[in-house]
Amino acid sequence: LFDGVYPFYPQQRKAAVFDISTIIVIAVFLTLACSFLLIIPGIRGRARLYWTLRVLLSLFVGVVIVVVQFTGDWESGWVQANTSYKSFSPVQVNADIGLHIGLAGVNVTLRGNPVQQINETINYNEHFPWNFGADYDHSYSQGLQKGLPSPILYVAEKFSSQSPCAVHRQYRIAGHYASATLWVAFCTWVISNILFSMPVLVYGGYMLLATGAFMIFSLLSFSTVRNSPMCQIQIGTSTLHVAYGGSFWLMLAIGLLCLVVGITIVAMHHLNRDLLKTFFDLREDKAEEYQEMPEVFINPHFESKGL
Repeated sequence: LFDGVYPFYPQQRKAAVFDISTIIVIAVFLTLACSFLLIIPGIRGRARLYWTLRVLLSLFVGVVIVVVQFTGDWESGWVQANTSYKSFSPVQVNADIGLHIGLAGVNVTLRGNPVQQINETINYNEHFPWNFGADYDHSYSQGLQKGLPSPILYVAEKFSSQSPCAVHRQYRIAGHYASATLWVAFCTWVISNILFSMPVLVYGGYMLLATGAFMIFSLLSFSTVRNSPMCQIQIGTSTLHVAYGGSFWLMLAIGLLCLVVGITIVAMHHLNRDLLKTFFDLREDKAEEYQEMPEVFINPHFESKGL
C-alpha cells in the first residue's frame, strides 16, 4: 500500500477488444434469438425455414451494428521487441506490444515473453478514451502518475493532443462521425423490420439499402484518418504497424450484405412478386382472400320477396 491506497489499478481495466457493454448487447440479442427459436416449431411447412433465415439474419445485422460501437479493433497491430521496461532504467524485457484503436479510444497492451520477468508480472492493458466527453490527455497524465511501463506511455503519447503526430483530432472526429452514422444505420434497420412486418416489402427493401449505405458511410468516415500521415512507432529495433482490424472488415461484409439483400428485394418486387411473397410467407394469406366461399347463407325473408 502507498499511503493506504493501492498504487496500481484501483479500477477495473477495459478489455482490448471486448468489454462489458459488448457482452450486454450480445446477451440481449441472444435472448431475442432464443425466444424466437422457442416459437419456431409452431410455424408449419417451408415457412419455418424462411422465418428462421429472415429473423436470424436480421438479428445478426442488428447486433453487429451495435456491438462494433464498443469494440476496440477497428485498427490493430502487434510487434515483438526488446525494450526498456521503466524510465531511467537500463533493464530491458522481451514483450509483445499491441495497439487496438476503436471508435471511442485506444487500448495499448504489453505482455511479456514470458510473462514473469525481472521478478514482475508483465501483463498490462490500458485504455485511453478520446470520445466526446472524455479527456484523453487527462487519462494519459493519470498513466504517468501511476507509473505505467515505458512502452505503454510511449505508444499512448503518439495519440495525445500535444503530440507532434497530430492524429488525436483526426481519430476523435472520425470515430465520432462513424459512431453517429452507425446509430442512423441502426434506426433504418429497425424501420426496415417494421416495414417487413406490416408488410410493405419494397419499402422495407429500400430501408435495408439505406442501412447498408450508412454502414459503408461509417467506414468511409473512419478511413479519413488514413489521409493524415501516421508517425512511426519505433519500439527498440522493431516498428509497430497498424492495419484495419476485425470490426472494420466485419462492418464492410455486413454493409455489402445489406446492399445485396436490399437490391434483391427491390428487384424481386418488380420482377417476381409471387416468389417474394412466398419467401415472406404472404402468398397463402393472399390466396385465402380471393378463394370462393364454400357456403352461402340467404335470409328467407328476402328470398320470399324476390330480393
